[in-house]
Order: sequence, then C-alpha cells, then structure tokens
Amino acid sequence: MLMNIIFFDDKNRQFLRPFTFIRPVSEIRCGILTIADKWRKQLIANYSFLTETYLQEKFPLVVSDNNLMINSALIPNSLLIEEVNSLKEGEILIDRNNILLAYSATKIMVQNFNEEQLLYSATRKVSNANSFVLKNIWEIFVWNEREIKSDFELVTKGRKSQKLSDTNRVFCEENIFVEEGAIVECAIINAKNAKVYIGKDAEIMEGSIIRGSFSIGEQSVLKMGAKIYGATTIGPYSKVGGEVNNSVFFAYSNKAHDGFIGNSVIGEWCNIGADSNNSNLKNNYASVKIWSYPMKSFIDTGLQFCGLFLGDHTKCGINTMFNTGTVIGVSSNIYGSGFPRNFVPSFSWGGALKFVDFQLEKAIEVAEKVYARRDMQFNEVEQRLMKAIFEMTEKIRIENN
Repeated sequence: MLMNIIFFDDKNRQFLRPFTFIRPVSEIRCGILTIADKWRKQLIANYSFLTETYLQEKFPLVVSDNNLMINSALIPNSLLIEEVNSLKEGEILIDRNNILLAYSATKIMVQNFNEEQLLYSATRKVSNANSFVLKNIWEIFVWNEREIKSDFELVTKGRKSQKLSDTNRVFCEENIFVEEGAIVECAIINAKNAKVYIGKDAEIMEGSIIRGSFSIGEQSVLKMGAKIYGATTIGPYSKVGGEVNNSVFFAYSNKAHDGFIGNSVIGEWCNIGADSNNSNLKNNYASVKIWSYPMKSFIDTGLQFCGLFLGDHTKCGINTMFNTGTVIGVSSNIYGSGFPRNFVPSFSWGGALKFVDFQLEKAIEVAEKVYARRDMQFNEVEQRLMKAIFEMTEKIRIENN
C-alpha cells in the first residue's frame, strides 16, 4: 500500500502571495519542477493538500489511517527523505530554526492538526539535512540556479538526451538534455558550468541565444532572436521572447515580444505586452524593498537586483514600464504611460494615473477566453476560486486604489 503524504501550508504562505492566492505553496515552480513534483520524483506515494479552505475544492485533502504530513514549502533532498521516512507515529521533524518540516500522523491527528501546539508538545527530531524552506517570493529566482541543477539530475537520471541538430552552436553539450519532440534550430546554447533542459515538444526558434542554467517546459516556445541569461525557467505551455535574465515563468504565460524581464517571477496565465520592461536595479544601487501582504508594508529584500512579481491571470499592455521590486496581484490589467506604482492589488485595472476595480464578471470572462485558446475550460471550480480571491482582496483594493 502506498504511503499517504499530505502537503500542509503553514502561516508563512501569506509571505508568498500573490502566488499563493491561487495555489498551495507546494505548487510553486522553482527550477524545472514544482516543489510537489520534486517530492513525487523522489518518493512514490499518494499526495494531497491541506491548505486554505477556498483552495481545497481544486486541491483536495485525502486522509488515510497513517499519514506523513510535509511542509509545502520544504524542498527535498535524499537525506531529508530518509529523515521523514524514519518518523514514528506522533513524531515531528523540525529544522534548527524550529520550523515544522514533517509530522507522522494518524487520521485523528490530521483532523486535529495544530502546528503551534505540535511544536510545543510533540516528540521531536531535529533535521540534519540542510534543508531549504521557501519563505519569500524573491527566493524563487534567487534559488533557481541551484534548483535547475538539482532537478536536472532528477529528471534525466538514467536517460539519454535527444541529439541536437548540427545547425546549432553548442558549448558543453553533455550538460544539455533534450526531450523527445523538441525542436531546436540555429540557436546558440552555452551550458558551461550550467545545465540546460529542453522539455518535450518545446521549440527554440532560430537566432535564440541561451546562457545556462536554463529550463524550458513542455510545448513552450522560445521566440526568434531571444536572449536568455541564467538562471531562467520557462514553465510548460508558455511563449517567451526578447531579453530575460534570472527569472521564473510558472506556466501558460506569454512574453512573446521584445522587452526585458529580469530577476522576476511571473505566475500562470499572464500576458506581457510588446516592448514591456521591468527595472531590476535602483538608480542608487540600494537594496530593493517590496510589498509584503502580511506586514501590509514594504520590506527589505536585501537584494540589489530584484524585479517584477506578477500574479496569476494578470496582463499588461504594450510598452508597460515596471519599477524595481513591483508586486502585482491576481487578475489585474496594467496599461498606459509612466510607471504604475510598485504595489497593485488583485483585480485592479489601470496604470500610473489611476486604478479602478476590475469587475469579477469581466475577469471571469477574460479567463474563459484565455483557457479556450488552449482548448481548456475555466470551469465552475476555477470560477468559485477566483470569486473567493476577489472577495478576500476587496479590502486591500479599497485601501490602495
């Protein structure tokens, strides 16, 4: 019988907004894979989610008699997997900062799950696995180099790459893996001291220049003449062109034209208009501050290079300019001249001059059309999820628009 693993979201998930408005933490992509997929590749089990109530319909919870609960933000490695497998019923695994990493729980224990109480009263083991727990949205691109290299080993172990065409100029081909059906012609790929992963049926068009580490997911397209600096991830079913540096695109998002995106994270179902750019460095070279949802203020990232955080379903018009450290919520529409402010709440419509609320019915209508273009349905579950996010973000729109 397969082990039953439950990814649980802790209170830190609010620091990972806007990307956790629409998904559990374990569905965040960093490297080639999402956090959940990193676990699935290394530990065969049945997986489900313990997350916010409004997300549970799309990401259900399945409880068995014996369960292994794993922190959704925890990135696995081989030693960590040994440690969680060794837990006895009722035991918890913590790191040296007293963060709950895992918990071996019966059905009743799951039903009565209380993180703070467990940290105070449960039998504990301290992890020696040097684990990484995702705590801040900027860590998604900061950790991307390490995670591409780690995921590359997971995804390609024991497998043989498809051969690249002789039309390409390639450096360190042994560090490049090409999945079946991928098309790569007349590109320059430099994988020295890096890893490059090209997903199934992906296409890298003529004139593209790639400096790893780099990952492009299944059926994604890198447009002609694109310039990619590592470490960059383009998730599945996306189209990207222009210049990109150290950024992560989750999936189903498009930046199909020229323009610069750097040190940024782009959610799913986003569209970035032609010649749009983000700043990733302040003019005075100071550390970048970004909006924190739980703190309701701007916090210091400690980073000199920090760009754009674009929530799911958000779009921007042509020639949009984003300032350093801009955070934009779910299903917003940004357009017009000048820099919009560097925090835009979910369901906002406008630009530098003014923002108004994006009506929920219109937002759903747009999402339905976008899904239909990919032969998918924005069904009632998705609609209820979007309605829940619209309602929970109403107050912050009133305060900031």
